[in-house]
Amino acid sequence: MIVLEKAKPCEETSQLEETSQLEETSQLGDVSGSVSLALALPVSRARQLISFFTMAHNPHMNHLKTDRNSAAPRLPLWVRCDRSDPPQTIWMGAEPFSTGNNSTGIILHSITCRGPVPKKKCSTSLENLKEKHRTTHRCTDVDLTIKGFARYEFLETTCLGSLSLEDSLAPMERNIYADFSWNNVTKVLQTPPLTSDAILNIQMAPGSTLSSTYELYRELQFILNLSESLKSGTTDWPKPLGRKSAIEVMQKLLKDLKDEADGLKTPNQDSSDSPQDTSSAVYVSMESLFNQRGNLDFVELLWSKIWRNIVSYEELVECFMLVMKSLQCGELQAPVHEESSSLLSKLIKQSYYGNVEQVSLSGDAPMRMFLEIGVDKLKRDYFHYFVGKELTTQTQLDYFMSALVDLQEQVHRVQKLHHMLEIMQNCVELLKLEQEHLIFLTQSCIKYYKENPLNEKHVFQLPVKTAFLKAFYQGAFPQVWRVEISSGQGSKKLRTVWQLSTSPPDEHMNESLVGLLDETEASISKEETCFTTLADCSAVYFG
Repeated sequence: MIVLEKAKPCEETSQLEETSQLEETSQLGDVSGSVSLALALPVSRARQLISFFTMAHNPHMNHLKTDRNSAAPRLPLWVRCDRSDPPQTIWMGAEPFSTGNNSTGIILHSITCRGPVPKKKCSTSLENLKEKHRTTHRCTDVDLTIKGFARYEFLETTCLGSLSLEDSLAPMERNIYADFSWNNVTKVLQTPPLTSDAILNIQMAPGSTLSSTYELYRELQFILNLSESLKSGTTDWPKPLGRKSAIEVMQKLLKDLKDEADGLKTPNQDSSDSPQDTSSAVYVSMESLFNQRGNLDFVELLWSKIWRNIVSYEELVECFMLVMKSLQCGELQAPVHEESSSLLSKLIKQSYYGNVEQVSLSGDAPMRMFLEIGVDKLKRDYFHYFVGKELTTQTQLDYFMSALVDLQEQVHRVQKLHHMLEIMQNCVELLKLEQEHLIFLTQSCIKYYKENPLNEKHVFQLPVKTAFLKAFYQGAFPQVWRVEISSGQGSKKLRTVWQLSTSPPDEHMNESLVGLLDETEASISKEETCFTTLADCSAVYFG
């Protein structure tokens, strides 16, 4: 469609001009994210522009001497309005229709919005809306089609007072909402019947301290910090999470492995330095989440032991020097996964044959080696989760597990895997999704992330049976409730739409609401206010 709005002020001039731009078609209630910081035009100017647009399409306006094929494209025109008229119009539109190549008429749209007002004053009756449509468009009840739509949000409630300042500043978005649509609406604000079509919309930003994936998220953040350091050439080591120095931990790890090889100690005999002791209690839930993955090889164990304790580049170099010395002396006979592709894994495999090549531990080589083993370890964690829970297959994860791409791209794909994990685990914890739903959602995530870059704001959709969500929305007030009454067919279809929402239906209303919301909330709590929006249209034929 073509959208007309007021131009933003620029540095060279403060004059506000009208601009137009192309946008994708949007439904009422869904246009709010289309243009950022949009500015509306006065309603009187909008009417004038709609009139010009209509005349340009009227084949009988020959005196205009316009080339209608080029001057007036047959696209809908929408103009943002500033609610300066009594009905408080927020949009005006004009949608041409034709027979063959000849313009035969135009449908004029008007969208008005009132609010914020108390919820108890927001209601209307379905019969009033039907009568308005019948009177305007001269039709009967037989001609009417009535469709309903409702949106309910399922947000996790959190007592922020119980969180530390650091925790309260962390991203905690768990935006999960359900959209219901159905035919044959019986009343305004009707609860969606069980015959409705239901879709779960899931937008999950990682980083919530309340999530069972939080410990793994911190591990990922450490990897991202390493990755950024390699790109920028500067290192900003995060505050260590462990209690001991990385060198001390490394020395003990190598000694334990040597003792095991000499038969002086059995594996897992001493767990005093287990990750549980050097991290938050969330790690316990993460162990349960990953079914206590016990197949850590030496390289993964090295990573798990020291990433929480490392504080400097020099300390990292010293740790690797200890490992290299043990390898060259033949004191380290450690198993590694066959498919492991990190440089350190290759050196350990060489040690099996007593021939370990010399590698440089200067420059960014130690950082790169450390990043490689961290990425390798996290890949296997995610693989264990998704395949172990039978949400996908090894083949379907090949894209994310591949070591054939450069290291930075591998890091990027690991981020995608973590986002997928956050979505799955939170859906299990918050919604108790069944296995079939989790499999469908996993496949959707895999398909999306094979084709798109990381986007933690992307909304994934999951069709579900309405009965599954009944306990969540029964008795709750919807964030959006809408009824559409229509008659006619095709391009001549005429609609009357009434919507109630708990937030403004379009972002360009925010400027006009500055101050008004504060005054309203002084006497009415925000939870008790809403906006009512009415979309109406009329057909004009070029006789």
